Amino acid sequence: MRLIATGGQAGDCPQTQLLLAGLQPGKVVADTAYDSDENRAYCAQHHIEAVIPSHPNRVKPLDMDAETYRDRNKIERFFGRLKQYRRLATRYEKTVVSFLAFWHIGAMLDWLR
Repeated sequence: MRLIATGGQAGDCPQTQLLLAGLQPGKVVADTAYDSDENRAYCAQHHIEAVIPSHPNRVKPLDMDAETYRDRNKIERFFGRLKQYRRLATRYEKTVVSFLAFWHIGAMLDWLR
């Protein structure tokens, strides 16, 4: 897993290739915010199956593995559990390094449960 901290105004879609750089996952499961021709081309070029629902404004919706997409709720629940830690939800940390360190600690504690 890889976590990247960006500014609050940064969108999700432009971060996709940065998140995937150097990784070789078999599939990428993401929500409609990550649906773009560039991201799909990157996945196809690197032999990664993109399990991303088509954005509502896409003229011709693309096929997607709905069975695999259902497992995405596990990821959403994980982030929901981490946001129960007040320190993570409100971002008390002043530096990005310490903020990401607490996300890693929270993920470790969640894994140990």
